[in-house]
Amino acid sequence: MLKKLTCLIFFVFVMGYSFSQNNFSLPNQDKDKIKFELIGNLIVLPVELNGVELSFVLDSGVSKPILFNLANLDSLQINKVETIKLRGLGGGEPVEAIKSRNNFLKVGNALNINQDIYVVFDSALNFTPRLGTPIHGIIGFDLLKDFVVEINYAAKFIVLHRPSSYSYKKCRKCETFNLSFYNNKPYMVGEVMIDTSYVPIKLLIDTGSSDALWIFENKNKGLMPDDNKYFEDFLGKGLSGNIYGKRSKVRKFKLKSYELDHVNTAFPDSSGISFAMKNTDRDGSLSGEMLKRFNVIMDYRNCKITLKKNRHFKDTFSYNKGGIVLEQNGVIVVKEAKKKSEQTLGMDNDFNTSIDLISQYKLDVKPAYTIVQIREGSPAERVGLKIGDIVLSVNGKETHTMKLQNVISFFKSKTGKLVNLRIDRDGKIMLFEFKLEDVFK
Repeated sequence: MLKKLTCLIFFVFVMGYSFSQNNFSLPNQDKDKIKFELIGNLIVLPVELNGVELSFVLDSGVSKPILFNLANLDSLQINKVETIKLRGLGGGEPVEAIKSRNNFLKVGNALNINQDIYVVFDSALNFTPRLGTPIHGIIGFDLLKDFVVEINYAAKFIVLHRPSSYSYKKCRKCETFNLSFYNNKPYMVGEVMIDTSYVPIKLLIDTGSSDALWIFENKNKGLMPDDNKYFEDFLGKGLSGNIYGKRSKVRKFKLKSYELDHVNTAFPDSSGISFAMKNTDRDGSLSGEMLKRFNVIMDYRNCKITLKKNRHFKDTFSYNKGGIVLEQNGVIVVKEAKKKSEQTLGMDNDFNTSIDLISQYKLDVKPAYTIVQIREGSPAERVGLKIGDIVLSVNGKETHTMKLQNVISFFKSKTGKLVNLRIDRDGKIMLFEFKLEDVFK
């Protein structure tokens, strides 16, 4: 009864909030299907803001849409602004932003003609270099609150359903969980094995993080990484700066009947999550690498989420075993062969035809994949790779012919695999090789 009452209070709040701030609607239709790209475990959606086509990450961990990466967006008009401060994860200070009102936002056929947007001008807050594709912002609660949202990670589409016309289908292989909310962010309860028993943990559902599971260290609950199985690492960037911590694994993680073994888990340093720990009993986050193993129905109005495992459920959890963090920074000029043409020069004295093959080339600008971090003690560090090196090829494959995420996948291969790199270091071409190692040894 208490859970139903809590959900009812939230629903009434959302309705009042939507009325005062306007909301998304689907004119003349009950549902809308939208294709997305799954890049680095993140959902990237096409979004139209004030008539300009952009790409946003669907991030259930944010309340208002946040716009950043404004380079080359001179045509974008920002309406009715005021300066504010935004605070998020990371150990730094709040970032300065502007709050813009009365914006036109369109996601698929879903429209909001009176949308608030936060605009951040700090160039450090930018998904584009890490994902290797233009990302202009993030959107979460304001879209999710107005629909029953079906996320099909396997087929890479979402469906926005009008709540009044949506009906649940019987699904014996599904599991449904209650949602609770704090600051317009959804939480659910999972279980992690500590010693030989399961401990319930309250987790933020965070589609905007590419990791699998974050757990906040808590000695009283036994939520600590194994002494012999962790390494220090950069975990990501929040609104208020970089987040560091320990990367480890938990032996078992359970969501009702769904049980997963040896789950990648990050234990962030307390300095980077102090803001997230205020006024909440949160124990961590359930994020993209875990969520992509399910097809998901998010129903904020009824305070529930439904999961059904998909073909990714048994995918292996893997780490970067080379220790290299790459970003798409700048460009390189490459010489590419065009087609070969044949030219007949005539006949020699033996009546043989002489043919000259003429190769034509063109110069083209391609993205440069640059090493921005190297894990201490990693194979990459030991062979002498340095921050700022541009990776030109991996195991004989030219990186400019691949997407960034495909290049990164080389470093997540099996332990013992040999990796050969050709790099550009300040104009000098150099060769390196190392073997991928178990990150816990």
